[in-house]
Amino acid sequence: MKATAFFLIDAFVGEPFSGNPAGVCLLAEAAKDRWMQQIAAEINQAETAFVFPKGKGHYGLRWFTPTVEVELCGHATLASAAAIWRKGWEPSSTEIRFETLSGILTASEKEEFMWLDFPSKKPVQGGFDPWFDHAWAGTAGTDTLVELASEAAVKEFEPDFKRTAEIDARGLLITAKADAGKPYDFVSRFFAPQLGVDEDPATGSAHCLLAPYWSARLDKLDLLGYQASARGGYVH
Repeated sequence: MKATAFFLIDAFVGEPFSGNPAGVCLLAEAAKDRWMQQIAAEINQAETAFVFPKGKGHYGLRWFTPTVEVELCGHATLASAAAIWRKGWEPSSTEIRFETLSGILTASEKEEFMWLDFPSKKPVQGGFDPWFDHAWAGTAGTDTLVELASEAAVKEFEPDFKRTAEIDARGLLITAKADAGKPYDFVSRFFAPQLGVDEDPATGSAHCLLAPYWSARLDKLDLLGYQASARGGYVH
């Protein structure tokens, strides 16, 4: 199997060399699992996307970390759509439908933004977590969510990757309300050592949970989130 094109694209960027880089392999047809996993390990990004046509505006899409296949990935989906439009496989006015392990996902381009239609997840009430001081914990789907007391607490958090890898979840998501005067509404960080990704720079799929969570908490429908990793990334 040969890729017809390969891209390395930064998604959710606030400035050059920020956000989350994703590998995108545009393929003529579906590839074997082992080959895709080997390519993802070789590329060694948080996720590498493999895209192949299934009809007009309709594509198969799978995502692999360096060690496993994942069921949902936001930044690599955004990067895949950008690669399709930039390569000229579809005009930018075309909505792209991706067939994935999480069902049909869509991507569209309007003015200066690219938009993804992803599933919304609501957290299940948890309680105080002794691992954190003054924290609320809960779960949604495959992630564990912990709200910390402040933006500074999120930014200064020092993860224990061994302990995080033992959590019965896809990963650990920490978040807090943004400080007053900031241009964004909330901050977050995401850790998934069990997937071979110690800290993900900017996680689109985590915002399937963060968006409805903070929408309810802040009573807002239009939100901007900042993922406070070393690279940093924004999700509107």
